[in-house]
Amino acid sequence: MNAHAPFSFATPDRVVVIGAGVAGLATALRLAPRPVTLVTASPLGFGTATGWAQGGIAAAMGADDAPSLHAADTLAAGAGLTERDVAERVAAAGPGLIDWLVALGAPFDRDTSGALGLGLEAAHSRRRIVRAGGDSTGRLVLETLVRAVAATPSIDVVVAHARCLLRDAHGAIAGVVCERDGTRLRLPARAVVLATGGIGALYASTTNPRGATGAGLALAARAGATLRDMEFVQFHPTAIAVGADPMPLATEALRGEGARLVDADGAPIMAGIAGGDLAPRDVVARAIFQAQGRGAGVFLDCRGALGARMPVRFPTVAGLCATAGIDPQRQAIPVRPAAHYHMGGVKVDAAGASTVPGLFACGEVASTGLHGANRLASNSLLEAMAFAPWIAEAIVDVPVPGPAQPEPEPTRPATDLSAIRTIMETRVGVVREAEGLAQAVRRLAPAARAGCDAALVGLAVATSALSRRESRGAHWRSDCPDQATPRHTETTLAEALALAEALAETATPALA
Repeated sequence: MNAHAPFSFATPDRVVVIGAGVAGLATALRLAPRPVTLVTASPLGFGTATGWAQGGIAAAMGADDAPSLHAADTLAAGAGLTERDVAERVAAAGPGLIDWLVALGAPFDRDTSGALGLGLEAAHSRRRIVRAGGDSTGRLVLETLVRAVAATPSIDVVVAHARCLLRDAHGAIAGVVCERDGTRLRLPARAVVLATGGIGALYASTTNPRGATGAGLALAARAGATLRDMEFVQFHPTAIAVGADPMPLATEALRGEGARLVDADGAPIMAGIAGGDLAPRDVVARAIFQAQGRGAGVFLDCRGALGARMPVRFPTVAGLCATAGIDPQRQAIPVRPAAHYHMGGVKVDAAGASTVPGLFACGEVASTGLHGANRLASNSLLEAMAFAPWIAEAIVDVPVPGPAQPEPEPTRPATDLSAIRTIMETRVGVVREAEGLAQAVRRLAPAARAGCDAALVGLAVATSALSRRESRGAHWRSDCPDQATPRHTETTLAEALALAEALAETATPALA
């Protein structure tokens, strides 16, 4: 691995992978021995949502389980928009991907017999959550993949920010322009794989790293790629409400082990709701949101035996609680919904290819058809690792592009990210309605036109939410509570800006 020689990367057969979470690292490894340049905004192992993933990896590893059952649970959680063939294909790949990680040295938790210890999470019909270090799966899987990348000589690492995609005269991807220490670097490439993660940091309340503002989606949109189902933002119901930004997370696995959601008087929040405390995330998040709207505080009650076991069973959450001055054995944990995962993204096919020739997307930045309107818990790391080899296989057939056309002049608009986060939180949050969404569109559009990537991505979410006049999965419209015929929403940058233009005559002030 070479991390210090960016000007030597001009080989026409090279692939550029942007992002160094599980999706980017797995794709780079699967591309070996093809030459790969891995572009990462932070040194390997830092700054990614992967390292914060507490839950685990869903895979049908148990004797009472099967990929068909896993696929069925995925379809049920997706609220009518999960594509059956994708769910079946990804679920079938699960056991082999766990074996691949084991071969790389991933330290998964095991029971006394040496078998994988399998946990239960909401909306799963079987115990199938493979974990490492209790609730430290993301960090330990990330460390495993970083070691593997470091040992792979065909992968070069560039610590830089991707600024725009290069295209040839026919519109095919021809490389990427990056910036490091004020210097712009042109990296020619046969293909580019976006693995840039999600958009949670566009919201004032989020469990995501501060850099999760949808940069890869903006790159794709400005290159003309189609975005799909952008309105589906999953709000994790049990972010720990102690005033931190980003918000620490109390993993869903706690409820799988018996924790309960209660109000300040100890009354159960989920009483009378199908699935109870293990209902799908969108259902639980709305129930908490509505309880808080009535003025009720909401808590995750782990008191007693579960709280006593937490330092061993859930050491990450135990440490987060200790930092916040909470003793979960004796105190209920204050929680609230927070932006956690984006089901929408760059529209891709079965090989991870976008609508722009030579541009692929993997992981949270992609819309593969797996998650539908509401991601099933612990399917995210699985999806990224499943698509990585399929993308690597497809890139073999990508033709070498022509010479790259001149890139556009860089724009650095002075935009207040905190204002964008407030707009998204208050207008495009857990519960939405037409006027609030229209206000968000009008306020975000001018900054998006001026070149602000965060505003562009927020605009795409808001316009898609405005166009979906129904409530489905993680998208809940208080003015359209019923469901219509299941359909995907698709948008491009031009279409999002056109909708904003149509709303521009209203007097709501634009974002400064």
